[in-house]
Amino acid sequence: MLALRCILGDLRGRLLRTFVSSSSLSSAVRPTRQDVGPQQVRFRSQGRDSASAAKLKLRTRLLIMLLFGGGIMAAWWYVSWEKQQKLRRQRVEQLRQVALGQGTFSLLDHHGRRRNKQDFLGSWVLLYFGFTHCPDICPDELDKLSAVVASLDQDKSLPPVQPLFITVDPERDDVAALARYVQDFHPRMIGLTGTLEEVKHAGRDYRVYASAGPKDEDGDYIVDHTILIYLISPDGLFVDYYNRMKNQEQIAESVKNRINGYVKI
Repeated sequence: MLALRCILGDLRGRLLRTFVSSSSLSSAVRPTRQDVGPQQVRFRSQGRDSASAAKLKLRTRLLIMLLFGGGIMAAWWYVSWEKQQKLRRQRVEQLRQVALGQGTFSLLDHHGRRRNKQDFLGSWVLLYFGFTHCPDICPDELDKLSAVVASLDQDKSLPPVQPLFITVDPERDDVAALARYVQDFHPRMIGLTGTLEEVKHAGRDYRVYASAGPKDEDGDYIVDHTILIYLISPDGLFVDYYNRMKNQEQIAESVKNRINGYVKI
């Protein structure tokens, strides 16, 4: 037992000496900050400075490229905007030269109130000339006009469009007749009538042709007239027209595009 204790004590002593020796050697080999020479420190510092300079140059190049690209895009947008403005000014000038619908009118609506063109300034108007005794074409066109207005009403981003009907047959289409007639169409439809001269004056502004045919044995007659739906801008200018070949969808799309592209004069 005594011999075993001696052996274990000797072994523990050797292990302890070995551990102390290894720790001393490791401390001696590991370089300290004082052991690093000035040249090595300078090299490391220069490496960090070079990396920072490279990053700065890259950022500068990217910034210059972004500014240059943004400048090109801004210039392209401005040129495109100027071109669109020029085209719109030319279009307005063409409409003025046409002199269509630039006059005024003074007529009675289907409630008996006096209305003139100024009452509709600020609103988009779809206008149709016809007469209440028309057997088929006028009702068909007014149905189509009403459907267009109803379709546009569903788009809440668009202003309301005013449907307007002016008679070309004031002899039979008095206030009461118009009041009965417009009930069959869009609820905002306004019917206008007046004296023969007042109605002719309104028609001339839009170059509307109207001619009453011969009367039959019952005193009935047909009025031959221009069959067009006119689109009037909030400035009171004629901007487009639609004949019988245009369907509801085509007219609604055209009116929508006109409204969205409108520039107030």
